[in-house]
Amino acid sequence: MRYFILLIAVFTLSCDQKKQVTEIHPEKVGEALTRYGQSNPETEVLIETDLGNIRIRLYEETPLHRANFVKNIKEGVYDEAAFYRIVSQFMIQAGIHPKELKYNVPAEFNKNLIHRKGALSMARSDENNPELESSSTEFFIVQGSVYKDYQVEEEAQNLGLTLTEEQKQIYMTTGGYMSLDQQYTAFGEVVEGLEVIDKIAAVKVINEDQPLKKIPFRITVK
Repeated sequence: MRYFILLIAVFTLSCDQKKQVTEIHPEKVGEALTRYGQSNPETEVLIETDLGNIRIRLYEETPLHRANFVKNIKEGVYDEAAFYRIVSQFMIQAGIHPKELKYNVPAEFNKNLIHRKGALSMARSDENNPELESSSTEFFIVQGSVYKDYQVEEEAQNLGLTLTEEQKQIYMTTGGYMSLDQQYTAFGEVVEGLEVIDKIAAVKVINEDQPLKKIPFRITVK
């Protein structure tokens, strides 16, 4: 009898801990994420890995991407995720590819938010995407490299970008990957743990960009 009661208690506990999932219709993404974001205003995320921890601040200027990312974390989308694509001096990418959610997130380009080193940005699962909508699950963190002054000017001109003096200095000191600007949505940045990005970007890879050893992580909203 005690064993039976214990089983009921365990079952009840597991049911209570089951994460509630908010369904999002592909044609009502903006509306649904706006509502979710209003009820879930968090802007700080912690990624824990065996190589160290990364603390990220999410931008309030990109409300749909912020809400989507917080939603994914809270609903357990990334519970078994890992960094699965590593390109040194470019970025480290993570998510649940190829098992993605059935909607994209509308682009939220902002000239004030650049792909500096440590920028958090959303990837795209389909490049045949004229609206440049983001994947709902696949994200990357920029490592990039440092630009020389003439490189900043030349690349900005070639890409049709207008950078402020402060942004130019960021690319020349901290570094980043300028060609991502206004092409992918940057929606956060690393505020602690830039050295961890370098460690992950330096791991041995096979088939050009796949880490030889799995790089799992635990991600939480703070």
